[in-house]
Amino acid sequence: MAVTASTWQPLRGDKRWAYLARAKSIRVATANEDGSIYLSPLWHVVHEKRIFIPIDAASRHGVNVTAGRPLSALVDQGEEYATVSGVRITGTMHPIEDDALVETLAQLVFDKYFHVGHPYAEQYLEFGEVAGRTYYELVPDRMIGWDMREINVIAMPEARVLPDHVGDRLL
Repeated sequence: MAVTASTWQPLRGDKRWAYLARAKSIRVATANEDGSIYLSPLWHVVHEKRIFIPIDAASRHGVNVTAGRPLSALVDQGEEYATVSGVRITGTMHPIEDDALVETLAQLVFDKYFHVGHPYAEQYLEFGEVAGRTYYELVPDRMIGWDMREINVIAMPEARVLPDHVGDRLL
């Protein structure tokens, strides 16, 4: 069996949901009508272990998922081996029509990406009204996660006072 980051150091369960909730962006790839891939980073929120993404009406993602075309998504971070982590998702997206849930999601987006008095919050909200922003639920068929941060100990000098009988040792 081949060893991958997700089999070597998997990211599962509540840790995976916490990771997804904290992440600031999700890269979503959908298939266009001509078979080409449309890929873009989007904002998202996690609510009750469900992933929601605000998408404006003119977005190709909305058109592509409504047409039932394939979807993949990726949430990742890390600049080197010791900090690499991520979650790869395949699935479908469905528009949210429950007004109470939409209001909850809008508040979650505001809380995650803005603050009271944020200089762009009002513009974001107004643009969403004009652009016909809709919330979609990303329903995973499969999620694969990895987190190399949990197995790597970054080398650093220690500052300990050891008993006299231990003597010197290399750090």
